[in-house]
Amino acid sequence: MSVSKRANTGARHLSGYQILWILVTFDLPVETKAQRKAATQFRQHLLDLGFEMSQFSNYMRFCKGKEQFETYVNRIEAALPEWGNIYIYQFTDRQYENIIRFCDQSRKRQKKNPNQLALF
Repeated sequence: MSVSKRANTGARHLSGYQILWILVTFDLPVETKAQRKAATQFRQHLLDLGFEMSQFSNYMRFCKGKEQFETYVNRIEAALPEWGNIYIYQFTDRQYENIIRFCDQSRKRQKKNPNQLALF
């Protein structure tokens, strides 16, 4: 289907270079009860936003572009705990496909990307 026909039908094709992944990684102190509570609340907030835990301090989420990425950054920023370091990375779906994963000294198959998002 040509670009003009797609524009007329309202369909939108997203390439692997436009679709983004968000990786939130953090190092939060957990020495006091208040710090542990703040760290738990931050992790729960990420889960509520649709992030998936990759490792204990690494959460990932698929998004459909830079605008959505910025929305998630703003939502994360609004829930930052008082202490600790938080980093937010973005990378394309094509870059995600090239991740190599090892578990217990054996190479694992690539994780399958989630199904395409339905755009209205």
